[in-house]
Amino acid sequence: MNPWILLAVAIIFEIAGTSFLKASDGFTRWGIGAASIACYWVCFAFLALAITKIPVGVAYAIWSGAGILAIALIGWLIFKQNLSAVQMGCIALIIVGAVGLNMTTHTPDSAPKPQGQLDS
Repeated sequence: MNPWILLAVAIIFEIAGTSFLKASDGFTRWGIGAASIACYWVCFAFLALAITKIPVGVAYAIWSGAGILAIALIGWLIFKQNLSAVQMGCIALIIVGAVGLNMTTHTPDSAPKPQGQLDS
């Protein structure tokens, strides 16, 4: 499977796990806490698969940057937490870095073939 899809699935489950973690109210709501643990388990399983093809530093930067952005938005929209202009600017810098890493990283599946090389 495409390693970037694996990474995207890991990000989705990390976001869900962190959201459930907040909603569990410090694990006082055990069912929601268990959902958080399950999401993190799935997240790390997919992240482990993704880093077999994507450099670990790049995958981790994208995984954490996307998670930071999504959780900041969820915190603001759903949990009614405030974000200052400076905090939003810092999050934007993280996203710029993650996008830059993504744009400049070539995996074995996506690396261009040298000119004159034929597919086998």
